Amino acid sequence: MNKYIFKTLVIFLALLICGCTSWVKGYGKIRYMRGEKDAVTIQDLINNWQDYDIYYAGLDVRLPLGIMFDPKNNTTALAGRWWKKVEDQKTLIEITEWIYPHTRYYPELSKILGPDDQFYGYLYHSYGFVFLKLIDDNKMYVYDLEDPNDRGEGSDSF
Repeated sequence: MNKYIFKTLVIFLALLICGCTSWVKGYGKIRYMRGEKDAVTIQDLINNWQDYDIYYAGLDVRLPLGIMFDPKNNTTALAGRWWKKVEDQKTLIEITEWIYPHTRYYPELSKILGPDDQFYGYLYHSYGFVFLKLIDDNKMYVYDLEDPNDRGEGSDSF
């Protein structure tokens, strides 16, 4: 009887672990670049803005939550429902200057990576969790970013 329970428990745990592993495979991650040797900076991205499809999250260029840089010269793509396209370098500079005053948190640059560490692009943002979901082999969906100004009395946030 004990051997039967033990075998059943082992099989159950193995299936649980396999199920969780396959669930995580469909999601992306961000990796902060602080401290990396030869890391790309936000100024590098601004200087080479024409090499990227650039989008920002937020209500307006003066109320931004983050900026997403999708390299034009690779086989991957970034997508998101509420992200707005940045058309010129002047607007990009304005958005980068407004992230801190709007969110009251210093922004950081991070890499957007797939579940297998494949590079998808960059994200410059200052606050909150970032949810990324792989929607096909080469396309990552980036959900809208959290606004720290939405936290307050009666908020469900911590």
